[in-house]
Amino acid sequence: MKASEFRELSVEELEVKAKELAEAFFNLKFQHATGQLDNTAQLRRTRKDIARVKTVLGEKQRAHED
Repeated sequence: MKASEFRELSVEELEVKAKELAEAFFNLKFQHATGQLDNTAQLRRTRKDIARVKTVLGEKQRAHED
């Protein structure tokens, strides 16, 4: 997903999305370690999506504090 798509979500939805992505990333790492992962680019995409969610979440939380 793009950062603009994440910005449309609420803080609660972003927290849920971050948890889902973290679980997906763990599963991808496990599949990669066991040799079952065919598309290793998914690891990089998921890791970047986690970073995007955390960035947008931080922006929203800082804006809420002001």
